[in-house]
Amino acid sequence: MSRVTDQGGRFTPPMPESRPEGAGVISMWHRARRNLFAALPAKLYRAWLAEMRTPFYSSYLANDPTLVRTALQERPMDFPKSEIIRAAIGDLLGRSVFVTNGAEWQRQRRIIDPAFEGGKLRATFPAMLDAAEAASDRLASREGVVEIEYETAHAAADVIFRTLFSVPITEAAAERTFQAFRRYQSAAPMVNMQDLMRLPGWVPRVGRRRRLQRRAAREIRALLLEFVEARAREIAAGTAPDDLATKIMTTTDPETGERFDAAEMVDQVAIFFLAGHETSASALAWTLYCLARDPEAQEAVAAEVRDAFDGPPAFSDLRKLPFTRDVFREGLRLYPPVPMMVRETARAEQMRGKEIRPGSAFILSPWHLQRHERIWDEPHLFDPWRWGRTDKATVRDAYMPFSAGPRVCTGAGFAMQEGVLFLASLVGRFRFAAVEGREPVPMAQLTVRSQEGIWLEVRRR
Repeated sequence: MSRVTDQGGRFTPPMPESRPEGAGVISMWHRARRNLFAALPAKLYRAWLAEMRTPFYSSYLANDPTLVRTALQERPMDFPKSEIIRAAIGDLLGRSVFVTNGAEWQRQRRIIDPAFEGGKLRATFPAMLDAAEAASDRLASREGVVEIEYETAHAAADVIFRTLFSVPITEAAAERTFQAFRRYQSAAPMVNMQDLMRLPGWVPRVGRRRRLQRRAAREIRALLLEFVEARAREIAAGTAPDDLATKIMTTTDPETGERFDAAEMVDQVAIFFLAGHETSASALAWTLYCLARDPEAQEAVAAEVRDAFDGPPAFSDLRKLPFTRDVFREGLRLYPPVPMMVRETARAEQMRGKEIRPGSAFILSPWHLQRHERIWDEPHLFDPWRWGRTDKATVRDAYMPFSAGPRVCTGAGFAMQEGVLFLASLVGRFRFAAVEGREPVPMAQLTVRSQEGIWLEVRRR
């Protein structure tokens, strides 16, 4: 279960239950199968470096900003992406930039990064605005109690389709995509406890969930392959639009002269969907829920939008929405879409008095770091005004919803622009209220989702 409390006008949004102190490995395993958050102890919100021991393996979760900085920024090659991640989601993402390491990852970034450099955000704004207006119109036709995760997933998928392939997503494709990703998420948690604990091969895996995961992955990849192959034909004919897909598919590696082939491009589009669709949908849904629970913050956003927009929004108008941006930052702090990042130690490490062997799982958890009780002031409260008083060192050391260092999310700026624009568009037009008795329960899947959706009452202003 989760809890919601009010404190002096601010409120503590839903938090997952923690594992009771003294619970054993078997209990942890069973709890993790329901919700990974429930398998983790509450002391992680105060710990600097926690060790999880099993009869087979030890893994480590680091909240010490110095250790996080070492792993992500100072010595990232010594903390490569763990094979645990590939084992969990490789059937969807293949050899995408999200799971690769070393020279393969460097080659992929050399091809992908130019599509997001310079003034590319300005170029994506018209398509993003069209998607925001379409989402607003859909909500207007569905006033009442709505499942907001579905609505934000539809909106985020529409943004990806419009910016990547220059076409809006159809209602049928949106439903198909949402249901396929939901099935995949349910079958494929971000961190599989069996793999994290490095259980030996003779320990049986859960067959039915694995089959559901593979079936959903095939469905998602088949949908993406249709668009990649169609775009390849347009490029060959010289009729392709100048969008992100065309840029990425026609960019050559400056060192080798190679381009992505169709199979590689499906891998990369899959991570764009996961990173730009699932994560954005999660962040936006949780932020709207927080605003629904905090009428003061919600009305402050609506007032800022009224003052900022004189007619249709322009790209430059986003600068006039600092509080709306802070609201989205606060939503990302409390509900980072990717709750944990699993690295691996490439060599022996000594950290905070612990001897860490090569090949150990080294977990960086935005969920815990961004709620750390020794770093943040009242860390579990939803308080978008905190961004005006939080010192830069805290933000630098303990805020990483998009990771950090060389492996920082390529689309971080894209995601922030999308979040601010959608909040402005939706809150400027609608009032959101929580539905009593239907409090969401955060679950650590591929992204932070609610156990039974996030239900809000939506009314026009």
